[in-house]
Amino acid sequence: MRSAKINVEAFEKDASSRGGYLYTLTTRLSCRMATGRSLEAILATGQLAGHSVIDMGCGDGYYTTRLWDQGRPRAMTGVDAAAAAIRVACEQKQERPIRFEVAEVHALPFRNNSFDVALVQSILHHDDDPAGIIREAFRVAPVILIHEPNGYNFGLKIIETTSRYHREHGEKSYTPRLIRRWIEEAGGEPQWQRYAGFVPMFCPDWLARAMKAVEPVVEGLPGIRALGCAVFVVVARQK
Repeated sequence: MRSAKINVEAFEKDASSRGGYLYTLTTRLSCRMATGRSLEAILATGQLAGHSVIDMGCGDGYYTTRLWDQGRPRAMTGVDAAAAAIRVACEQKQERPIRFEVAEVHALPFRNNSFDVALVQSILHHDDDPAGIIREAFRVAPVILIHEPNGYNFGLKIIETTSRYHREHGEKSYTPRLIRRWIEEAGGEPQWQRYAGFVPMFCPDWLARAMKAVEPVVEGLPGIRALGCAVFVVVARQK
């Protein structure tokens, strides 16, 4: 999932040793709840159906294949700098007509406006130059769909500094305000934004169930959702 701006060793190791990424392979309830809610949030934008989509930083293809099945895009391409992850994605896609290839997300091997939509799904927080990824996304597609951990969430900031996994994978969440600024600097205009999710990955099952129970309440309260939700999704279009 990382670009060449940061080495891809951690993700290469994950894919090679496990046959995928820890959060997609685990049976832990919290991970299933968190990834499921993220999928729902992306699909809720309605931007995939009937369109050609590039999944930038697709990793092991876990989200890509599910978004193909549920989002019904016209065509889908997944790219990632981690060759081991792309090998896993190619194995996991089965008969789906998804194209996976190794590519650097800061310099994609595609012409301008090659796609209808560029999906930037949870890769900005792994990268040293997230604004550069957004610029490249707008180069290859007029519409971009960004899904990222919510940088306003204080609990997430604690996890990023205390979790060994998060430190090894260079995770550093950004605020929606900052990402909107990067969008505007890249010549885009935010069109739609939502906060979603409340369950953190890798937490105990009892806590996951409790947080899932109050998730609708957290998502429904304007002030609370901006600080409490786990992720946010923004759709932006070239001006």
